[in-house]
Amino acid sequence: MAKAIWNGVVLAESDDVVVVEGNKYFPPESINKDYFKETDTHTTCPWKGLASYYSIEVNGDVNEDAAWYYPETKHAAKQIENYVAFWKGVEVTD
Repeated sequence: MAKAIWNGVVLAESDDVVVVEGNKYFPPESINKDYFKETDTHTTCPWKGLASYYSIEVNGDVNEDAAWYYPETKHAAKQIENYVAFWKGVEVTD
């Protein structure tokens, strides 16, 4: 089971992650939404589409834009639409 952990808290866990370009994408239903806050940050990937970001807040500590997802992917990336990936110190384990 893959897990995403930050500040001692499990943010997401699933047996159904999808690996793309070395990043593990977690199904949207596997994240603990209590720790996620949408931000205004967006980036564009030429083959995946427009990414949106979440900041993570755990015990008063905030990790800005530490998770991202693609709400509407391009055709080639449909398998990760709405799936969530992590960076910025979030530990992703198998």
